[in-house]
Amino acid sequence: MSNLKQYDDAIVKYHSDLRIKTLPVFSLNFHYEFLNELRDSFLDLYKLREIATQSKWSLQDWDLKTRLEEEVIIVTDAKLKIVFASNNMVKMNGYLAAEVLGNSPKMFQGKATDRQISSEINDAIQLQEPFEKTVLNYKKSGEIYYCLIKGFPIFDLKGKLSHYIAFEKAA
Repeated sequence: MSNLKQYDDAIVKYHSDLRIKTLPVFSLNFHYEFLNELRDSFLDLYKLREIATQSKWSLQDWDLKTRLEEEVIIVTDAKLKIVFASNNMVKMNGYLAAEVLGNSPKMFQGKATDRQISSEINDAIQLQEPFEKTVLNYKKSGEIYYCLIKGFPIFDLKGKLSHYIAFEKAA
């Protein structure tokens, strides 16, 4: 027991000899940001599950927890109107999720976007096939960035096209 007492005494002495007795204020900001990101991930996952349940399709094919941390997830209805955008979209292109709902993903394209790649994506969508393309997109500020998009059609339990889901990240 005396060894533990000596250890505890040494720890107390070490901490009492430190010049800085409190955490720097900016460390609290990191913790706060982390908690907000964690909360947003859980909210996004909840919304995705809600959409899947209502539309009768499964989310089991994708590791959404990891993808929500590393990528932006966009879900459109069968008519290509955005019905869900993950909260981390603001980091990639400056748009809040609420700003893109109801719009087409084409809202991120502009003059410099390669029309050939856009056409290939459109062809895959018309054929209801998955695709993976790197597209030149525009941020809310007008700045250009390359975006790797992995898109998949989603079918309901009866095999009818229900939605499209896209996993995107800056390339």
